[in-house]
Amino acid sequence: MQKYKQKTRKGAAKRFKITATGKVLRRTQNMRHLRSNKSKKAKRAYRVPIEVTGKWAKKIKHMLGLR
Repeated sequence: MQKYKQKTRKGAAKRFKITATGKVLRRTQNMRHLRSNKSKKAKRAYRVPIEVTGKWAKKIKHMLGLR
């Protein structure tokens, strides 16, 4: 019998997405401001989510209550 439930960290829940296979995805940096001097190719590349790997992925899953 479980005594308590782990709460989801809402800040992490808003920033990360878990795929069906269990990968952790995050948004790319450099997309917030100063975009006029960035190339169109770079700005398109920033739209694509990036996979988080290693210890960080494990920590993020723990924050989301998936471990």
